[in-house]
Amino acid sequence: MECLCENNVTTTIKVEGDVGADPIWCQHCGCNLELDDFPVSSALKQQLAHWGMEYGEWIDWQKDVLLPNGIRLEEQHNQAGFKLTEKIKSELQADFHVIFSPSSSARMYANKW
Repeated sequence: MECLCENNVTTTIKVEGDVGADPIWCQHCGCNLELDDFPVSSALKQQLAHWGMEYGEWIDWQKDVLLPNGIRLEEQHNQAGFKLTEKIKSELQADFHVIFSPSSSARMYANKW
């Protein structure tokens, strides 16, 4: 997996959801990494892709407001992301350092008003 680091290779992976992006990032340079190139099973890639597409379901993007149950939805999303991160660690073993970066956008939206 290539990134923008000096040697073009990352050893520290961050699992983080974002709108319209694969949920795998280089922790050092911030480069969004291609899920297709990620060395995990196809089943785990599918789970990660699905999880990534669910990012932000706690926000009404048309009105730019938090949904009434938004904080709970975000917490559920973060719990699922943590579990996926553990699966990644299990599959990659010692080849990479893997961390999870939970979303906090619901709380930002809640404090916005």
